[in-house]
Amino acid sequence: MDPENSDMPNPSRILIVDDDLGIRTLMAEFLTQHSYIVVTAANAEAMNRELARGQFDLVVLDVMMPGEDGLSACRRLVAAGGPPVIMLSVTGQDVDRIIGLEVGADDYIAKPCNPRELLARIRAVLRRQHGANEGVDIGTSFEFGGWQLNVIRRDLTSPGGTVVILSDGEFRLLKAFAERPQRILTRDQLLELLKGPDTESMDRAIDVQVSRLRRKLGIEGGEELIRTVRHEGYVLVAKVLRR
Repeated sequence: MDPENSDMPNPSRILIVDDDLGIRTLMAEFLTQHSYIVVTAANAEAMNRELARGQFDLVVLDVMMPGEDGLSACRRLVAAGGPPVIMLSVTGQDVDRIIGLEVGADDYIAKPCNPRELLARIRAVLRRQHGANEGVDIGTSFEFGGWQLNVIRRDLTSPGGTVVILSDGEFRLLKAFAERPQRILTRDQLLELLKGPDTESMDRAIDVQVSRLRRKLGIEGGEELIRTVRHEGYVLVAKVLRR
């Protein structure tokens, strides 16, 4: 039994999307043994049907699938404010990991992967998701430069009232900046804040997340709220009010 999941009244629901029946079955059986509720799908179309039937806490999504590929499916999930995504791929190159992060994935694992590694990654993503909402009063938000980041709803509202949907990674990154305004944060500091102290350093991963966040802030001219400090890192330049 999974000690992090077995005592919860509503065990986490995981959706595994992979066109390889053997891999789906192996992962599903292993995660079920650790008290997760697991549903599987062979492709993006089947994934859509399962998501329409009920909510999931996390999606494990293969990159290479017939029909719509995993990157396209992940992009759709993130745009719709869906659950966190862990991507699986037979290639473990840095460029593939970066592309996965660019479309909004929360983690990336090269195949074949040890089921215990997958379990550890799932636990870490769910902990971050749970921890972001834990112990926060309803209505808590950060206000900066006319923008408002709501910690409960995990969304961002522009000065003009447009609601901007953030991926889990974008939300955690902006929250890290909002909690430390007008302070230079190095890439290593941001990696630790977003992923934990044991995360393998990859500067490009942070650059990608900052770039994606700037594009969303840019819908109303807010991209300059996060500035690059050459050879040091990034800083949220606006003053922040916490409500």
